[in-house]
Amino acid sequence: MAESITVSSGKSRGKKSGGPARPPFWRNVRVLRVVVQIVALVAVLLTLRWLFDNLVTGLDEQGIPTSFDFLDSPAGFAVRDSSFSSDSPVRDLIWVGVRNTLAVSIVGIALALVIGTLVGVGRLSTNWLVRKLATIYVETFRNIPVLVIIIFFGFALFTFGPLPAFNPTSPPKEIGIPGTDLNFAIVSKSRLGFLSITNQDHAAWFWAIVLVGGLIALLVWLWRTQVNVNTGKPHHRVAFALVTFIGISVVGFLILGRPVAWSSPEVSDSGRIIVGGLATNDGYIALTLALGVYTASHIAEIIRGSILAVPRGQGEAANALALSSFQRYRFVVLPQAMRIALPPIINQFLNLVKNSSLATAVAFPEITAVVKTAIGNGNPAPQLVLVLMGCYLVFSLFISLILNIVNRRSQPVGR
Repeated sequence: MAESITVSSGKSRGKKSGGPARPPFWRNVRVLRVVVQIVALVAVLLTLRWLFDNLVTGLDEQGIPTSFDFLDSPAGFAVRDSSFSSDSPVRDLIWVGVRNTLAVSIVGIALALVIGTLVGVGRLSTNWLVRKLATIYVETFRNIPVLVIIIFFGFALFTFGPLPAFNPTSPPKEIGIPGTDLNFAIVSKSRLGFLSITNQDHAAWFWAIVLVGGLIALLVWLWRTQVNVNTGKPHHRVAFALVTFIGISVVGFLILGRPVAWSSPEVSDSGRIIVGGLATNDGYIALTLALGVYTASHIAEIIRGSILAVPRGQGEAANALALSSFQRYRFVVLPQAMRIALPPIINQFLNLVKNSSLATAVAFPEITAVVKTAIGNGNPAPQLVLVLMGCYLVFSLFISLILNIVNRRSQPVGR
């Protein structure tokens, strides 16, 4: 009896020391997850293959070519306010549309972020007038379709606006620089020009020096930040980095003998176009402004909610340190609120890029508009639509990649 008890207790201890037995692979959660993902991937690939085969079969039955050789053929039409001519290939036409879409997206995103942040902070202002004006802005633009806003800016600001026309009998308005013969800007219903920088001899070397100056300024920024962390001394990183960048740029400018110069916009001899400076048109301004103010109304609500999500004790601590309202937002509240706001703001940036496809309403030749025109000129629609989808996919993935990296870098490190 004693031996049997001893043996059984030994077996019991052996099971405990060995741990619980692993379930068979068909009941293992990890294995099942991998299997389900593989099955889903195979199903998606088979579905895509089936859809592609149906598309190719349908195109063959209708005699529509399936190759992309048309990209090297002449487009057959010109693009407004561009060097693209009717003899240029479709490939270059798509590149013109991509550049115009990027120009709208970059400026529109910057405009929306600045306005949205200011309006979002204004929504929480203790000043009654500022708070109500910010609320009116948000509730107005957020509840109007973006297409309507684009059309409003295009027609109210330019087509039927107070600006002069642009033709030989009705010259545009020229805004000069006081004390000089140069124009700062030219404004009209259809075209606008602004003072800009033009490249001279050795410009490539100068811009390379500017790039190096920017990288060195970034290193100085990181160095001053580390000094603050290690010693507690004021970092003054903005001043140090700015002085470094400006100093390197100025030295490069002087050594290379003024490689860049100001370019002033002027009306051409024909009185129909702008030469010199940075020239654009009413479609670009209307589209960019409309997308900026519309997206800003959504970003403002994200900023407001993110500020409210910051623990109240943070603001109370800032007040205890006798920080001003600006310092409280600049150094305490907004840095923490932006960590919360960045993921939903990424979606708003993506929406702005995709909403630029509504530029047809103001006759601006972004990527969707030029692709639609190319299809109307007899080029195969399936291939062009596929190229268009690929362009927007690249835009979205690139923006998501950059901002997700920023989001991960800005998150607090757990201890």
